[in-house]
Amino acid sequence: TLLDAILIGIAQAMALIPGSSRSGTTLTMGLFLGFTREAAMRFSFLLSIPAIALSGFYELIKEREHLADAGFTGLIVGTVVSAVVGYAAVAGLLKFLKTNSVFVFVAYRIMLGLVILYLLIEGILQP
Repeated sequence: TLLDAILIGIAQAMALIPGSSRSGTTLTMGLFLGFTREAAMRFSFLLSIPAIALSGFYELIKEREHLADAGFTGLIVGTVVSAVVGYAAVAGLLKFLKTNSVFVFVAYRIMLGLVILYLLIEGILQP
């Protein structure tokens, strides 16, 4: 519904908080709204297309002077390879989520957060 889309969009905006995950916030909101894991993940990845495309175009415009010197071949090859690998990664993740829980990702984020917190407390990492 339109309300679901708005709420998931708000969840995506919450990813502006440092340390949060855009796909994680949108996936969580989708699950909270009663979407299946697969539907929530599909919507999350579809929602990422405008954000990724706009950030890419922004960088392209920002670096246009350097691109003229370097040529466009590397940019085109990198874009195509990135698209193919990204598509394969999303397809693999969707296949994984059809039969598995998102708990493994939640556990990973919690463990990573605890490690980073420890490293900050010990002074090994600086903010």
